[in-house]
Amino acid sequence: MQGLIDSLLHWAQLFSWGDQGWGDEFVRAAVMTVLLSTASYIFGLAVGLIAACLKVWGGFVLRGLMEIYTTVIRGVPELLIIYLLFFGNERAINAILGAFGITEPFRLNEFAIGVFAVGLISGAYATEVLRGAIQVIPHGQIEAGRAFGMHGFMVFRRIILPQTIRLALPGLGNIWQLILKDTALVSVVGVTELMRISQVAARSTREPFPFFITAAVLFLVITTFSTKLFRKAEAHYDRGVRRAG
Repeated sequence: MQGLIDSLLHWAQLFSWGDQGWGDEFVRAAVMTVLLSTASYIFGLAVGLIAACLKVWGGFVLRGLMEIYTTVIRGVPELLIIYLLFFGNERAINAILGAFGITEPFRLNEFAIGVFAVGLISGAYATEVLRGAIQVIPHGQIEAGRAFGMHGFMVFRRIILPQTIRLALPGLGNIWQLILKDTALVSVVGVTELMRISQVAARSTREPFPFFITAAVLFLVITTFSTKLFRKAEAHYDRGVRRAG
């Protein structure tokens, strides 16, 4: 019993607030994880929606390019994609600047490249989820909208998009969970999120277990809370939908 009390007191000291503990650093890292995940999710949704529309309604060339994008991104390890984007983009930008006579090295913002990398990865998965949802919508509804005088964008905004969101929400919820886990990979480029601060704290104190288990618990808390939000969103969009029974 005394050993358990001593362990709890030691953990409390490790996660105290201020210079003597890591509590405030872990809170900031958790906030960074949520911000990075949210920004990546929004960017990935935008990329996925555009790519899905091009896959459904684009010409041969555009459909082929989107097919290459989704195949490559989903077939290459996420960590490798992050490395390629982080180091490759920096080289490309510096080469372009050098062509204009600018010799000062350009450094990419770690948060921005993390959002870009994770957003591109999630966008490839979102593309297939949204494409499948769009193709499930009965074509007769689109024809009915045109018969009522709706132009192309109005048909998309009033008929296609609302039903696409409803049908795709379960899959988009899974993509959110994927993004949360992929944020741990962004630690390799220096973004101070939960995985990064856990590694720093573990090396500084040489006590990895308390910090990694705390990071796991925080990830589970974020995941559980976000899962409930997605279930509420699904219930909201399913209102008025008659189920076959």
